[in-house]
Amino acid sequence: MPGTVVVGTQWGDEGKGKVVDVLAPRADFVVRYQGGNNAGHTLVVHGVKTVLHLVPSGVLHPATCCVVGNGVVLDPGVLLRELDALAAAGRLVEPGQLLISSRAQVILPWHRELDRLRERALGGGAIGTTGKGIGPCYEDKAARRGLRVGELIDPEQLRAGLERRLPEKNRMIEGWYGGEPLTVEGLVAELAPHAERLAPYVTDTTAVLHQAVREGRRLLFEGAQGTFLDIDHGTYPYVTSSNTVSGAACAGSGVGPTAIDHVVGIAKAYTTRVGWGPFPTECEGPVGERLREVGREFGSTTGRPRRCGWFDAALLRHSAALNGLTHLALTKLDVLSGLSTLRICVGYEGHEGLPDDLDGARPVYEDMPGWVEDLTACTTYDDLPAAARAYVERLEELIGVRAALISVGPDRSASILRDPLFTSSGP
Repeated sequence: MPGTVVVGTQWGDEGKGKVVDVLAPRADFVVRYQGGNNAGHTLVVHGVKTVLHLVPSGVLHPATCCVVGNGVVLDPGVLLRELDALAAAGRLVEPGQLLISSRAQVILPWHRELDRLRERALGGGAIGTTGKGIGPCYEDKAARRGLRVGELIDPEQLRAGLERRLPEKNRMIEGWYGGEPLTVEGLVAELAPHAERLAPYVTDTTAVLHQAVREGRRLLFEGAQGTFLDIDHGTYPYVTSSNTVSGAACAGSGVGPTAIDHVVGIAKAYTTRVGWGPFPTECEGPVGERLREVGREFGSTTGRPRRCGWFDAALLRHSAALNGLTHLALTKLDVLSGLSTLRICVGYEGHEGLPDDLDGARPVYEDMPGWVEDLTACTTYDDLPAAARAYVERLEELIGVRAALISVGPDRSASILRDPLFTSSGP
């Protein structure tokens, strides 16, 4: 490998979980480096679906160690419910198989409450957050008033930290938004049992990963959301609260950039977006509805219907440069079967590259013939219909990156692998 980053190249929901699951058998560590439980990664193995929000997507491979890095904001209750669900499904995750950074920030009940109250107060101007407390937690991290996992698992530090921070939070909850105040005792009663269960998993993950790099172990870095939800490079302000681009893998794990050899960008064969914000290639008529129905485009975290539209190659060219893509994984190609004409956005009127502000931008389209054949039984590139191969090759040409993996169905096995990164058992 030995250091590979998997990153979403659009607005999230591109299928990162499946691609990480395909790569995980060749990795010693799978590292989640940013985001929280506001995004879900869906894995389908032999028809059985597993949805993960905080546990890295390598968890279904027992020989792979999963790491929650320092760049993640962690809701303890959500993580424990996820571990319990995995155990109920027959995958008991022991300490040592999952490592949690002591430096990761903790999502506290007041973060969720403030997230909810703020969105309600904004009314029609709401950003469309998931209400999971992600933004308020990252705010506290940047303001140097956050509570970290290392403090959570120390009873004295936990109580002292809550007592120090709660008065300000209650002034905001009550005075600004008219909400109900929280109490230290109530918070301790909720958090202390979580802390006791999580403590065996907590360690200095940066030191573990440094040792792994020295030993030449294979590391796979997994982010959340997509490039254009990045706090700096996305469609601001309709973005998430962290850096989602591949460069964040280093800051969010503590591993230096020289340990990264490959960056795999995940893109759907069309484009989707959840929540508010500009989406120039969106199809609001029958085509959009068909993509949503056939592609089962509903958020794995919120259940919200995703907005659907044509593939935006101008967006992907910019994303390829932002992330330094070495490989492309193209997902959901099978969803396009049955459409007589496929449209590709090749640029924007009046712009050589991607407009800085996509709101009101006018796409320039190129049309290609579609295909009627079912792709789900295809196992090699040559099995694909000629029109499907032509579509893939045109996307590769426009983006400037080769499709190393082409997904033709939700299951792990429904993948056409075209590069040694996905087929080799070695580093």
